[in-house]
Amino acid sequence: MTSWTDFTTGAPRISTIFRRRHAATGKLCLLATVRADGSPRISPIEPSVFEDRLWLIGMPDTTKFHDLHRDPRFCLHTATVDTQVGDGDAKLFGSVSDVRDTDLHQRFAQDLFDRSGFDLRGEVFGHFYEAHVTGASAVELVDGHMEVTIWKPGEAERVVRKH
Repeated sequence: MTSWTDFTTGAPRISTIFRRRHAATGKLCLLATVRADGSPRISPIEPSVFEDRLWLIGMPDTTKFHDLHRDPRFCLHTATVDTQVGDGDAKLFGSVSDVRDTDLHQRFAQDLFDRSGFDLRGEVFGHFYEAHVTGASAVELVDGHMEVTIWKPGEAERVVRKH
């Protein structure tokens, strides 16, 4: 499985765009999951990088987490509002695993409280999804041309320039 460090090392261009867009939107991304009937669902989410791992955690008992419980595949897209994609955008593809480590959960809750004041300390997390990145892509404009960067684990990033 690809750690966050492995991803950022293996895909430096894409991870830079992802981190920039993630920060610019107040950590808001769009999460694509698979519904029970096989159709796609898109939901807002605020993914977190904590202890060198990417976490998809949020309000319990939501349909997006029911989807991930049933089918762990996802796509995570940085929220884009600029039709010219001037700041770029990025997509991460992968699957999740539910990490049942209460000590980790409480370290995460303490870190969240320290960063934001949002207090989940002492809470029991129903699901605590770690995202495993199995591929990624990003789009940005360079010298008036669209460049699409594509990455898969074990491979170098490759750039396709659109004219």
